[in-house]
Amino acid sequence: MLLPIAFDPCYALPLPEGHRFPMQKYELLPTQLRLEGTAQADDFFIPQKASRELVQRVHYPAYVEQLIHQNLDRAEIRKIGFPLSEALIEREFIIAGGTVQGCEMALETGIALNIAGGTHHAYAHRGEAFCLLNDQAIAAQYLLDRGWAKQILIVDLDVHQGNGTAAIFQDQPQVFTFSMHGAKNFPFKKEKSDLDLALEDGTTTSDYLELLANTLPKLIKKLQPDFVFYLSGVDVLATDKLGRLALTIAGCKERDAFVFEVCKQNKIPVQCSMGGGYSIDITLIVEAHANTFRLAKEIFT
Repeated sequence: MLLPIAFDPCYALPLPEGHRFPMQKYELLPTQLRLEGTAQADDFFIPQKASRELVQRVHYPAYVEQLIHQNLDRAEIRKIGFPLSEALIEREFIIAGGTVQGCEMALETGIALNIAGGTHHAYAHRGEAFCLLNDQAIAAQYLLDRGWAKQILIVDLDVHQGNGTAAIFQDQPQVFTFSMHGAKNFPFKKEKSDLDLALEDGTTTSDYLELLANTLPKLIKKLQPDFVFYLSGVDVLATDKLGRLALTIAGCKERDAFVFEVCKQNKIPVQCSMGGGYSIDITLIVEAHANTFRLAKEIFT
């Protein structure tokens, strides 16, 4: 069985020097997965761009228009963190398309992954923190619109709260947003998810995993979701320069295994977007992300 993986074809954006480091993993990770045999050529697919109509089911038409024509003001661009370009906008629509297509595939295979995405800081009306379009929110609405899911659970385990996602679905009972994140980390003004678990600086692997184990199965039992979105950011690592938590690579791997196993046991399809990772050593970032894909293959195929 295939392990469907959306491959980001636009990782090599022409960015200023200070913005290039976070992009390296999008090239290195698929190379690593192919070299070690976790993924074969047939597992990867290059996504189609999400249509404007699809994107606007979540994002305000006026904001989408501003993005396409690159006419945001300086303050809005500064909040996004990247200089706007046609290539960047193109990439955001492709990332969203990869998550949408991954949902369709996950309904057949049990899981699909996106080597990109997890753009959970994008609000309906604006972008923030390197996030322009909210890929998992767009895909969740897509599933609801087509009647392919009636109750969705978004499990956001990036170290940063999924503020944009929380705001987008704050009045949507069919989408339950669960964010487990650093209490003192960005965003400094948090939104209200359906469930927020704010962690103190230095939270250890054992404490983190115990809290997750005491929370996720209860949520699954209560909500009975028929689809799960998982944001598997590896910025929870102790080595992460933006993280403030203290998980080991082994602990991060155990976290992913637990999420996948709970979903598999309950026969819930999963779409997984990669999210953040900012350790100084790029090899640690790639290894931590690669573990997510290795576990997806081990557990679902």
